[in-house]
Parts: sequence; structure tokens; C-alpha cells
Amino acid sequence: MRPADVRLAALNLLARREHSLSELQTKLCRRFDAPDLVASIVHELQRENLQSDQRYAESLLRQRLQRGYGPARIRQDMRERGLDESAIATAHAAVEPDWFALAEDVFKRKFGSRPVGAPAGDPGRQDENVAGPDARREAQEAAFREKARRMRFMQYRGFATEHFRHLLED
Repeated sequence: MRPADVRLAALNLLARREHSLSELQTKLCRRFDAPDLVASIVHELQRENLQSDQRYAESLLRQRLQRGYGPARIRQDMRERGLDESAIATAHAAVEPDWFALAEDVFKRKFGSRPVGAPAGDPGRQDENVAGPDARREAQEAAFREKARRMRFMQYRGFATEHFRHLLED
């Protein structure tokens, strides 16, 4: 195997999309059985600025923001792809996402603008005076379960509670 073959394979991968240093090394090591050669080629590409963890971090951050993920989930994805904390912090500083606006957008796309306790059917119809205490308690329990479901969804997406708490209030 020639160094030119490894370099060509690396450039082909980088031509398709940005890759982190560790991600590129892993892919190339699977293909070529020469880890030292792969490491030297990848570091050479990094010195030539053909591979940049910073560019990759910013690209990944923008992609995850478009998908509606919050800061915790994005940081975890970045760590899993071999980015260090300084690259992650620099990417966040460069992009400056508005987590509150993103959380509101994600919340409204998933749940609409209907408040947690509002009935799904006719919004103008109020039967609370007709219903007894059991029906009111069941409605409160259902509203509590719905609020918990919405909270779990937002936390799964990676948002901190302060980003979406105001959206859960009645």
C-alpha cells in the first residue's frame, strides 16, 4: 500500500463531507492496515488545513440545530465523534445558537400551540361546570401526564428545563 492511496482515500472522504480527526482515522484504518501511515497522512492533511476539527464541529452543530436538537444532545453527539471540549466550545461561540427560540420552535412543531390542559376537541366548549369532581381529577391527571410527556420529549432532544419551562405553564 502506498501513502498516495491512503491520501487519496482520505481526500475522497473529505470531499463528501467534513470529518473529525478521529472519525477520519477510524474510517481509513478500517480500509488500510497501517495505523501509523494513516495517522501521519491524517495529521499532514490537518496541517494543510484540509481536515479541521473546528470546521467539522461548526458543521455538525448547524446540522443538529436544523434537526431541532438542544445543547446537551449536541454536545454528546460531538463528544461521540471525537471532538474535544475546546472545539465544541469554540463552535458554540462561533454559531451562537438561541436555545430558547429553538426550544420554542421544536415544541410548537411537535405539540402545536394548544396549552397542556386544553381539550383536544372543541376549544370553545367548556363542560367543567357539568362534570363532577371525579372528571375534574381525571382531567388534571391527564394534563399532568401530558405535561410530563412533553417535558420528556424536550429533555430527550437535549434541552435544559429553563429553555422550555415557560411553554409548559397553563
